[in-house]
Amino acid sequence: MKRLLCAACGAVIALSGCPYYAVPPGTVVMTPASYDRSFSAAAGALRDEGLAITVQDPGSGRVVGTSSTATVTASVRQQVDGSVQVRFDSSDSRDPALLDRISRSYDRRMGR
Repeated sequence: MKRLLCAACGAVIALSGCPYYAVPPGTVVMTPASYDRSFSAAAGALRDEGLAITVQDPGSGRVVGTSSTATVTASVRQQVDGSVQVRFDSSDSRDPALLDRISRSYDRRMGR
């Protein structure tokens, strides 16, 4: 009986080290983005478009970038369900495509 118990324990321990993949290879599993990663990507997206960061406050979720032609504010908010909402706003941009380019840069940084 003691040998049978030892053999059973040994089999369980040996199998616990074997990988098990519940998702077929090549499948992308999307997980909610973390706040920190989203905040960093938002700030980086502003920099990618040549804006100088004048405010970068992770506590409030606010990043402000300025250039000679625009001021853009990124707002990063953690939602109740754990997801993260990122919003880019500009009220004085002379470049109508700027927010679209920032949004695409943000998506690239997030791997989308």
